[in-house]
Amino acid sequence: MTQTNNPLRKHFRQAAIYLKLPSAGKFYPSGSIIMPDNNELPVLPMTAIDEITGRTPDALFNGTAVAELVQSCVPNIKDAWAAPVTDFNALLVAIRLASYGHSMEIGTVCPKCNASHSIDIDLRIVLDSLKAPDYDKSITDGDLTFYFAPMSYKQVNENSQLSFEDQKTIQQLASSEIDENEKLTKLGAAFRRITEATIKSIAQSISAVKTADAMVTETAHIQEFLHNCAKSTFESIKTHAIALRAATELPPINVTCDACQHEYKQEFTLDMSNFFETAS
Repeated sequence: MTQTNNPLRKHFRQAAIYLKLPSAGKFYPSGSIIMPDNNELPVLPMTAIDEITGRTPDALFNGTAVAELVQSCVPNIKDAWAAPVTDFNALLVAIRLASYGHSMEIGTVCPKCNASHSIDIDLRIVLDSLKAPDYDKSITDGDLTFYFAPMSYKQVNENSQLSFEDQKTIQQLASSEIDENEKLTKLGAAFRRITEATIKSIAQSISAVKTADAMVTETAHIQEFLHNCAKSTFESIKTHAIALRAATELPPINVTCDACQHEYKQEFTLDMSNFFETAS
């Protein structure tokens, strides 16, 4: 706990950079963020405790490591679980940049000659490239209008955990020696859970559905609708929701192979599993 009369307080870590959120502070529930007048959030470098937490397997799996890291290094965010997923890549890139500098080394393999080599990424350029999709754009199907919003980090994390468990179950069942009928039953159940999780995720991406006489905002009602609407309607909603999420992802990196000079794009993600690579 911080002591306000500590004479060392003025030597505590200071903001290394300032971040403008891709969301500009929209979609945060009341009390979950304190937005400065200039819309620039101070980002502090990590502490030793942050780094220890970020290497703890249980905290990594349940998402606690990321939530605690964000709240420690971006203190204006009071509830990271409630933060829209739109901002999370920007937050992690900014924290990595504030803690270890703008250069990050990643490994890559040329798809043409299979040569392995390392490349340096300038996180300042990556951060500048991150933009929020246009959530003001709605889609219409007949007399229904669908409005969208980003999912919260808590929603995404919970869905990811469920999906991970079901994918793991499917992999284990595929190579197991149990009775074939029992295997098919368990596989079918796992696939149904994955389908249900997908529908739930899409429902959580819809902020409201406007009908001729009502504005529906309850996620449970929207989820029930997705179960019972026409396939063409569902596919239209799903396509739009996926496009919105894809727009928040880190862009691929342009790479030129040192061995054969082949130019290709390297996918790049920044999560707690690779957050500390080349940082020690």
